Amino acid sequence: MNHAFAIGLDFGTNSARALVADCANGREIATATCPYPSGSEGILTERSEPLLARQNPGDYFFALQKCLKTALTKAAKVRGFRRDHVIAMGVDATASTPLPVDGKNRPLASDRRFSKNLAAQAWLWKDHTASAEAAEFTALAASMRPQYLARAGGACSPEWFWAKVWRCRRVAPEVFQAAASWIEISDWIPAVLSGVEDPALAARNICAAGHKAFYAADWGGLPDEEFLRGLDPLLAQLRAGLYAKAVPASECAGRLSKEWARKLGLSAGIPVAAGIIDAHAGALGAGIRPGTLVKILGTSSCDLALLPAGGPVPAIPGACGIVADSVVPGHLTVEAGQPAVGDIFKWYVEELLEGAPALHAELSRVAAQLAPGRSGLLALDWHHGNRSILADSRLSGLFVGLGLHTTRAEMYRALIEASAYGARAILERLRAGGVPIARVICGGGIALKNPLLLQTYADVLGCALEIAACTETCALGAAINAAVVAGPEAGGYDSHESAVAAMTSVRKEKYQPDAGRARRYNEAYALWRELHDAFGGVASGGKNLGDLMKRLLALKER
Repeated sequence: MNHAFAIGLDFGTNSARALVADCANGREIATATCPYPSGSEGILTERSEPLLARQNPGDYFFALQKCLKTALTKAAKVRGFRRDHVIAMGVDATASTPLPVDGKNRPLASDRRFSKNLAAQAWLWKDHTASAEAAEFTALAASMRPQYLARAGGACSPEWFWAKVWRCRRVAPEVFQAAASWIEISDWIPAVLSGVEDPALAARNICAAGHKAFYAADWGGLPDEEFLRGLDPLLAQLRAGLYAKAVPASECAGRLSKEWARKLGLSAGIPVAAGIIDAHAGALGAGIRPGTLVKILGTSSCDLALLPAGGPVPAIPGACGIVADSVVPGHLTVEAGQPAVGDIFKWYVEELLEGAPALHAELSRVAAQLAPGRSGLLALDWHHGNRSILADSRLSGLFVGLGLHTTRAEMYRALIEASAYGARAILERLRAGGVPIARVICGGGIALKNPLLLQTYADVLGCALEIAACTETCALGAAINAAVVAGPEAGGYDSHESAVAAMTSVRKEKYQPDAGRARRYNEAYALWRELHDAFGGVASGGKNLGDLMKRLLALKER
């Protein structure tokens, strides 16, 4: 075979993307994107529940068919491409986005009894309605199973599987009782593509299981029945209807069914890789290796680094998941992140200022002319809670230093700086926890669209930022999984290490820190950490903040 191609399918927060990649070098043959049609930008919301975020599971396959057909049509115009040379496909998706299904692996949302019940839809990762359940899970685990929390940064998040399922049990018991199982969409989509009609037979990926459902092989898989019974006896009963073993993305979830091969115009029987979380796939697509921190910057941010597996698993407070084999088999993946990055800028520009999306560019242009500290502002980027390093979803955003002459561009820059300070807090915590980081690579939509943010991050972190060459790093990561599952005999690879080495690269340009700006940011960051620790409830953060505004003004005046 002269050329082998892999397909990566990326199911993000607002849209799905398809990538056709050349297995030899990861070159993008064709890409296409399709937004989800339901709700507001693909998200089902409820005015009376501002923390609720659900998705129509039918949107995933509507978007899949549209974007993949478009990508394949584009690819057909590229010399050397042939559909029968597509050797495999991989899938990534948001997490935890669990879906209640019936005994035939059909979404309960497709049942007329539940078609208007939001609890029967997919519970999108950013749904924070389960804050109380997450807190109760954390409290019981602290007394009964502290090892669960040690690998999850010290707390269960309302974004995660068990909190959401338990929330459904409480507020929509009719949906909970009707569900034969719950399945992450990163598992459900590969299962449907493979013709799996029994949720018990669907391959469950270790990435979502480990990072979002407290799965670990060394303690027997999912949280044990005794612990779950302590939360709710029905959760303990549900465990039997889930799964006993999760698999890495180097394993096959199934083979493309004849039905879906016909719909997509591909060969039936090609392998479909086990699923993976979207940002974790992005780490693969960005070229993750030991010693490298990958930052996937989009609506939220996800920071990922590797440690060798086999030794003791470290406990790093604020790291929201340390899981074996979840990205690169044979390695521990350490995850951290910020639950709102692009979402904050979108909120500020399009909701608060009621501006068109083009206003982002204008505000960035004006904000780029401001020196660090010149606005006299500090902000906390907790508009959707704090994931790392505080692991507290019940925190909210904050501005300090506002005056009658404060401009909208100054506030925009302060939000960017707040995001950068949060990124620095994560970097410092990971390094303090023994994670070696000598290189930082960024991927995701913001990494390609917002030079001001990238330069600010470089200045605040005090290190160079490299940018992944691929414009669709998450989809490329899914394609890398596909190439590994297909294997070298089909034109793929025998390991993730070899696939990443061959199929990923970085751009020539880097964002280098400016020494002068970095010095000023060091001073501003010290003030920000006082604010962060005081409002974040850090034990050592009880300083009197009475003079912080005056010290902030002194920095502005200098």
